[in-house]
Amino acid sequence: MSSKSAGKKEWQRFFDAHAVNYEQNGFTKHTVAEVDFILTLYPIVPGSTILDVGCGTGRHSIEFAKRGYRVTGLDLSEGMLSVAKANAAEAGVSVRWIQADATDFQLEETFDVGLSLCEGGVGLIERGENAEIHDLAIFKNIAKSLKPNAPFLLTALNGYSIIRQMKDEHIHDGRFDPSSMLANYQDEWDLPEGPTLMTIRERLFIAPEVVRMLGESGFVVDNVFGGTAGHWGRRFLSLDEVEAMFVCRKRP
Repeated sequence: MSSKSAGKKEWQRFFDAHAVNYEQNGFTKHTVAEVDFILTLYPIVPGSTILDVGCGTGRHSIEFAKRGYRVTGLDLSEGMLSVAKANAAEAGVSVRWIQADATDFQLEETFDVGLSLCEGGVGLIERGENAEIHDLAIFKNIAKSLKPNAPFLLTALNGYSIIRQMKDEHIHDGRFDPSSMLANYQDEWDLPEGPTLMTIRERLFIAPEVVRMLGESGFVVDNVFGGTAGHWGRRFLSLDEVEAMFVCRKRP
């Protein structure tokens, strides 16, 4: 395994600092139900190999390992992986953890299943990065790491929900550019460690654009569902929910 990443990125520094408090966020409290739901989407045989990209503190990786799957969890943040390793040890399961950038990791083997959940790397762009190039690199890397016909589940920000909050005043003051769908603004996040002022740089992708990028990367998208953490289901994507779910499989 190798990675071209050098130095720490802004999001890497954020998650390193946030790692010890990450699992206090409310959206992390539905792991068992989320894994149960994933297993209704795909017939994943116990013992299958799973690649969890943007695994964070390992909550999905560890739950799958508890159920007899062989899991590799990959994340940019050493801080998040440090918590993941401690959580796995406490749960008494073995997971292979890899610290790498989702846009440029290289793995020798291929996997039976791919996951990238709760915006695991997708959309986390740095200053000056092209969001489409960034996310395409992640999708292509994941596709390269999966076996033909392997299922892949992605949850990513739902651009519709943020667009519906934008107003003309946001265009005039430079916070949103509808010609490029780029948002650039400051927002106060209510994190477990306290209110934190964040600079947000996002390209707001709507579902058909994500489906196109996944297709370019070697996937077939079978369904697009509502994907907001804690509210997964086989239902239409709501315009106002935070995340969308893309149920995919790698092309043969």
